[in-house]
Amino acid sequence: MNTKMTILAFICLIQINPFASAQKKGNELPESQIKKSETEAHLRFLASDELLGRRTGEQGNFVAARYIAEQFRKLGLKPVVSDSGTNVSSYYQNVPFQKTGANGTGQIVADAEIMKSGDDWILMNGEASDLKAPIIYAGYGLENAAKKWDDYKGLDVKGKIVLIQSGTPDVQTPSEIIASSVEKRKLAVEKGALGIIELFNAPTPWNLVNKYFAGEQISLAQGGNAVLKSIPHAWVNGKEARFSRALRGVKEVEFKTSGRKSTLINSYNVAGFIPGTDPELKKEYVLLTAHYDHVGVGKQGGQPFTPQDSIFNGARDNAFGTVALLTAAEALSKKPAKRSVLVIALTGEEVGLLGSKYYASHPLMPLNKCILNLNSDGAGYNDTTIVAVMGLERTGVKAEIEAASKFFGLGVFADPSPEQGLFDRSDNVSFAKEGIPAPTFTPGFREFNGDIMKNYHQVSDNPETVNFNYLLKFSQAYAYTTRLIADRKTAPQWIAGDKYEAAAKKLYGK
Repeated sequence: MNTKMTILAFICLIQINPFASAQKKGNELPESQIKKSETEAHLRFLASDELLGRRTGEQGNFVAARYIAEQFRKLGLKPVVSDSGTNVSSYYQNVPFQKTGANGTGQIVADAEIMKSGDDWILMNGEASDLKAPIIYAGYGLENAAKKWDDYKGLDVKGKIVLIQSGTPDVQTPSEIIASSVEKRKLAVEKGALGIIELFNAPTPWNLVNKYFAGEQISLAQGGNAVLKSIPHAWVNGKEARFSRALRGVKEVEFKTSGRKSTLINSYNVAGFIPGTDPELKKEYVLLTAHYDHVGVGKQGGQPFTPQDSIFNGARDNAFGTVALLTAAEALSKKPAKRSVLVIALTGEEVGLLGSKYYASHPLMPLNKCILNLNSDGAGYNDTTIVAVMGLERTGVKAEIEAASKFFGLGVFADPSPEQGLFDRSDNVSFAKEGIPAPTFTPGFREFNGDIMKNYHQVSDNPETVNFNYLLKFSQAYAYTTRLIADRKTAPQWIAGDKYEAAAKKLYGK
C-alpha cells in the first residue's frame, strides 16, 4: 500500500510540477511585476485636463509626445531617428501637416441650379476663386495601371473643371474617400484642371459630413516646408439627385469660393527600439503601435460640450492603448525578447490615420524585417473579462494572444461588430496595406452599445471613469503577447486568401 501511494504521489508530482514551473516562470517576467500605480499614473497624466485633449499639432499633443519620449529614455530604449544635419539621434519622427481653416462662402451654379457653400457643398481645399469654365466628367478621377483604372483616357481637362465621383471603384469608406481625394486633386492639377467638383455618395449622412468637414481640417503636407497652391476642390452633396443631374447636364459651370486658408504645422511619431537577444532572430522585429492623439477642446471635438467641461480627454481613446504601449516598453526593456521590438506612439490617428500613413511611407527601419504590427486602440470597453482583437483569426498569432491574455485572467473575443469594419479603421491598416500582419488589441467589448458610445469622443471620457484594475491586466496581456510573438520560431502570416496576402508576398518576397 505504501509503495502504491509513493508511485501515485510521484506521478502527480511530475504532472503538476511543469505547470507550477511555467506559472512561476511567468510570474518572474517583468510584465508580471508592473504595478497598478504605474499604469494608473500614465493614464491620469495623458488624459489630464492640462493636455487639452492632445489634438494633433497643438501644445497638449507636444506635451504628450515629450512624456512618452522621456519614458523611453528612462527605460533605456534606443532612439532611431537620426538628424543628418547634427548627427543627433532622437525619439521624434517629425510628421509635417497642413492645417486648413474652416469652410468659407461661395456658390456653384449649374444652369438654374444654385448650390450654396456650407449647405450643399464643402470646399475641401483651395484658394479664393471665381471661375466660369467648361465642366467635364472623369469617372472617379483616378489612374492605376495595376487595377486598370484610367479615368482620364481620351480626356483633355486643361482649363476645365473636372466632375468626379467620391471614393474609388473598390471602396467607399470615409477614410478612403479622404485619402483618394488628395490623390485625385494632385492628378487633376497635373492634368491642368482649374477645379474639381466631387459628388459625395458614401453611406455617411450628408449632414454629418457637412458638420465634420466644414470645420478646421488637418492633412499630411504635400509640399515639404511650403504650402502648395491648390485648385478649388469641392465635395457636393451627391445624395441630392438634382445636383448630380444638373452638374452632368451642363457644359459650363460657375464656381465661386472665398477659399480656405492653409498653414503648416508639425507633430511627431515617438519611436524607441529594443534590440533582441538571439543573434539571428534579432534581425527581425515586432512593431508595437498606439496613437496618443485625441480630438482637442470644444467644437474641435465635434460632440456636445458645456462651459463646465469642454475638454475631450480621451482616456479610453487612446490614452488606454498608449499605457499598454508604455507597459510593453518597460517589460521588454527589462528583459528583451529574442526578436527586436520597435515601439512607436503615433500621432494624427483622429484626423485620418495620418501618423501611421506617414510612417508607412517613411519607415525608420525596413518594413520587410517587420514580422508583425500589434496595434492597440479602442473606443472603450463594456466587458472587463476579455480583450477584443481585430484580425485575431487572420494574422497568425491567435495562440500567443490567447495564451498571454489567459495568463492575466482575460478571455479573447474576435472581431466584434463586424458590420463596423473595425480592422480597417485604426492605424494597423496602414501597415496591413504594406503586407504586414497587423491585428489590433482592443479593450473588451462584444458589440457597440450604450456603454461604448457613452464615453466615445465625449467630454465624459475622463480618468476617473476608468477601471484601473482592468487597465493593468490589459496592459500586461499586451506586453506578454508581444514577448510570445517575438520569441516564436517562425514569423506569423496572413491566412490564405486574405485581402492583404498579396501585399505580404510582395513585401517579403514569398
